Amino acid sequence: MIEHLMETLISSQNVFDGRMIRLCVDTVRLPDGKETTREVVKHPGAVAIIAETEAGGLLLVTQYRYPVRLVSLELPAGKLDRDESLESAAFRELLEETGYRAQQLTKVMDFYSTPGFSDEIMHLYIARGLTFDKMQPDEDEFIDCREYTRDEVTALVRAGQIKDAKTLIGVYHWLYGDI
Repeated sequence: MIEHLMETLISSQNVFDGRMIRLCVDTVRLPDGKETTREVVKHPGAVAIIAETEAGGLLLVTQYRYPVRLVSLELPAGKLDRDESLESAAFRELLEETGYRAQQLTKVMDFYSTPGFSDEIMHLYIARGLTFDKMQPDEDEFIDCREYTRDEVTALVRAGQIKDAKTLIGVYHWLYGDI
């Protein structure tokens, strides 16, 4: 770590507590000794799943995303529940959003979704050996799920129809392997 770039927390004020996020305003000391504030969205973390079918396709979900007022094409994903393991969350979200159960779940990587203002860490998995059960979305989720071929996914990316960052990261991994 590069010490001369570090900021030091002086104080933290909780501004908002919601169902999914918490907002804090932190006072920090900058590397040059000056003080400033940082607005930080605290998030419990999330999982995203690259769900590869036996036919070699990819399951993507479509849902309305209110903050951006768009219907978004995404990997199945969701936040961690309190005291839930990463693997349990990945299995749960896959079933809820796609209706599929996986025989095999493999961790691909972790990444921060938006480290400029949030501590959300995303845990990306690939799921294989899928068998369909039934979709079990949360009561406030309205989701469509469909299987896409590699050619279809490539065309969607090239056309700019996938705008979600976690999905782009997962799709690039799925299309091009370990990068």
